[in-house]
This record gives sequence, C-alpha cells and structure tokens, in this order.
Amino acid sequence: MITVKTYRGHIRNWKELCAELEIDPALPREEKEQEILVKAYQKWGGEMADHIYGMFAFALWDEEEKKLFCLRDQFGTKPFYYYQTEDGELLYGTMIRDIIGQPGFKKELNEEMLQIYMSLTYGAGEDTFFKGLKKLLPGRYLIWKDGKVEIHRYWTPKFQPDENKSLEDWADEIHSTLKSIMPEVKTEDETVESFLSSGVDSSYVLAMSDAKMSDSCGYDEERFDESRLAKKTAELLGREHSVCKITPQQYFDIVPYVMYNMEQPLGDASAIVFTIACNATAEHTKICYSGEGADEFFGGYNMYRNAERYGENLKTFYVGNTNIMKEDEKKKILKHYNPEVLPINLTHEIYKETEGLDPLTKMSDVDIQIWLEGDIYLNVDKMSTAAGLEIRMPLTDRRIFDIASRMPSRFKVNEEQNKVAFRTAAAKVLPEEIAFRKKLGFIVPIRIWMADARYNQDVQRLFHSEIAEKFFDVDAINEIFDDYVGGNSDNWRKVWTIYTFLVWYEEYFVKR
Repeated sequence: MITVKTYRGHIRNWKELCAELEIDPALPREEKEQEILVKAYQKWGGEMADHIYGMFAFALWDEEEKKLFCLRDQFGTKPFYYYQTEDGELLYGTMIRDIIGQPGFKKELNEEMLQIYMSLTYGAGEDTFFKGLKKLLPGRYLIWKDGKVEIHRYWTPKFQPDENKSLEDWADEIHSTLKSIMPEVKTEDETVESFLSSGVDSSYVLAMSDAKMSDSCGYDEERFDESRLAKKTAELLGREHSVCKITPQQYFDIVPYVMYNMEQPLGDASAIVFTIACNATAEHTKICYSGEGADEFFGGYNMYRNAERYGENLKTFYVGNTNIMKEDEKKKILKHYNPEVLPINLTHEIYKETEGLDPLTKMSDVDIQIWLEGDIYLNVDKMSTAAGLEIRMPLTDRRIFDIASRMPSRFKVNEEQNKVAFRTAAAKVLPEEIAFRKKLGFIVPIRIWMADARYNQDVQRLFHSEIAEKFFDVDAINEIFDDYVGGNSDNWRKVWTIYTFLVWYEEYFVKR
C-alpha cells in the first residue's frame, strides 16, 4: 500500500495521466492529484516525474517496502526539507516550521550559511540556516529506508544547441508550446487573475490567458513605478487592472512578517513588494498567474549580454544573479569567517556539466540551478502560501525549457536586445512596443526609503543590537550604513542584506 504523507503542488497534465493510470477525472482536485502520485509511483517508480508536468513536492510511504519516497520537481518550484534526528528518525515536509516543531529537532543556527548569504542574499545549495536541516534539491528524489537516506538525481538541465532553425522558427515553437500549455494551467471552472509588471513575461502570460483582471504594485515615486505602463498594457489587452499602492511605512512594517513566513532570510528587496501584492490580490482571487522562468531560460538579464567577454573566467567568479559582497569585505565585517566556505563552491559541478558550452549557457544554467530555486521560487511559494493565494507559473515548464535548451545563444541575446526569440514570440499577441520594451526589473524605491530617518529606525536599532554583535563587527557594518546614508547608494543592498538576516534571526531565535 502506498500512502501520500505530504504533498503541495499542481499537476498540469492530469487529464492524460488520469486516462493512462485509470483514475476518475471527476474526483476533487486534491484527491485526484494524490491518486496520480500513488499510481505514477507504482507504475514508474523513481522515473515518475518524467511523466508529470507541473509544480510539486511530496512524500509517499511504501508500506510493503517499508520506505519513504520523497521527490521535488525539476526546477524546485515547491520546497522540500528533511532532518535526521539523533535516534535515526527522519523529519520531513514542505514547510520548515512543521519540522522544527517536532520532537527530536534541535534548533541551532548554521552560521556558515551567513557567509553564503552575504554574497548571494539567499540560502543556496542543500544546506539551510538551521543546522542539520537539508533541502532536497530540484530534480532529486530521496529514499529513506532502514534509517538511511539516499539521494538520487533524476533530472539535469541539458543544453544541445540546434543550428537548423531560424529566429521565426524558434518564436513559432515558443508560441505554439505556450498556447498548448495554457489550457492545462487552469480548469474551466477556475477563475484566475494575473500579476502584471511593465515587462514582456507577465504581459505575454496575460495576453495568452483568459484572466480578466491584472494586478500590479505602484509607488508615489514615479521613476520606480511600473504600474502606469502595466495599466496601458492591460487596457490594450482589454483587461481590468488593479493597483496596490505601496508606502514606505507599509513596506518596512511588513518585513518581520516576511522573514518569518519565508522561514529563511531573503535579502531580495522585491520580496517585500511581492508579499504585499500577494496579500492584496488574495482579497479578490485564490489563483493568480505569474511570469517566472523566462529570464533564466531565454537570456533575460542584461548581464547576460556580457557573457562572451567573461569566457572561461566565469567559473572563477559567477555564482548567479547576485553577488554583492566579496570575500575581503565579508572577512572584515563577520566575527566568524571560514575561508573554506565560498559561494563559488556551489557552482563547481554545474560548470562541469556545461563544459564546452558557450558562456551565456553556463550563466543561464547556474541561475536555473541556484538563483531560481534559492530566491525566486522560494519567494513565490512562501509568500503566496502565507497569503492563501495559489500562484501558477505557465512559463516554468519542462516543455518551455526544452525549447530554451535547444536554442543557440544568439537567439537569446544580441548586442541590442535580450530574450530575442521570446520577445519575437510575444509580439504575436502583443504590440511591439510592449514585446520589445527594455527590461526594467522588479525595481523598488528601497534605496531611497532606507536612507530616510523616518523609516530606517528599525535598521539602526538592529545594527546597534546585541544580535548584531553576535555575528558582525558592529562598527564595520555601521560604517557601511553611514556611507549609504551619506550618499553612496550602491551600499543599499549590503545594508538590506545584513538587516534582513538580523530581522530573521530575531524572529526565529529571539522572539520564538
């Protein structure tokens, strides 16, 4: 007998799987998807994820074999954690708080993660900020039997450029594939809204969907406010548009809530905005689309246009989308610095997997395996869950990645533009001014707000606190803060990364 012990996710190709596995498609969604997991495991075992499209993490108990089988999807859209107790029991789940509250768990800080965090602004790799608590990495499954844990990798991103297609061929394939995916992302009786920024990804998803309402965040600071452009996009597509206007006070007030529900610290300033957006959107819908995945798959970041000049030097420094503190700076501010704990160590196996491929492909693969899982998908999952909102990401799909994995880099990035083929596909349903609009990123006025004494009082409190003294040279971090307030706006990320760690630590090791 196979029992579902825990499951979170959404299976897209459930109709085909119900037919193949002889499951009643009229079952309620949760019951139906759990039945799919059980029968897929019985039929395909460790290869079951090869047959499933969607977002998922789960644990199954095999009574006959007396073993636990746990699996996380190919990209890590849903989290999965595990911890072995001193008496050999395995604690596991998709939420850290469900594990740390169980008998046998010893809550201790894994301070080495702080070194990784100070560079990347998120917890990368299989370790977490809780000592002994591990992440099951994307594309892996875990077997626990007779007190022993085995980890198996069932999927690896592989890139095999196909030189036989034109730009229009690639755009056609992207468009036709997304067109076939969209009906799977929701059922006919579900009502969905769609997050919308000024960018092409969310605009393309909205255009391809039947969502009648789009949702954006805005600010009084006009140069940071994408909601005006988003509104024009919604109007062009004949959709309604809702804007959540965010104030500095609202932004800072919610930081402890975010760090608590994130379960690990995250120094991505846009995560706070995303949280507010989720909470506002959850007031009028339970399901919302979002456009994550296309930037990493199709060359969306502006830094990718420098890939060729980096060449083989990439493997000495490129650890992903963010790298805000170098080792000499961390050595100066951290009280406990270990020269063996380096972010670049996380990438060694990835660079081996992409040996012989071009620099853009290598950068993309690092971001797919480290940045997407550690920052983007963590943020989407944790904050939407806290709000009671289910987010579905149509562009995060193996069939979309399959196109990207075969696409030569020149169709992703050129001297003038990024996401070239993807934008060309989007232009089939979007005006060119939107499809080829320059990427702004999810920009936040935090670099201005945090220098304002009306809003940075909690930052100053924690920078002078006993918590800060545990981990940092307080004079050194306050020198960074003073330099930032004094006009060096480049330091805002460093201040924010230190601050979010301190807030998280206070939530998990002081308040609780």
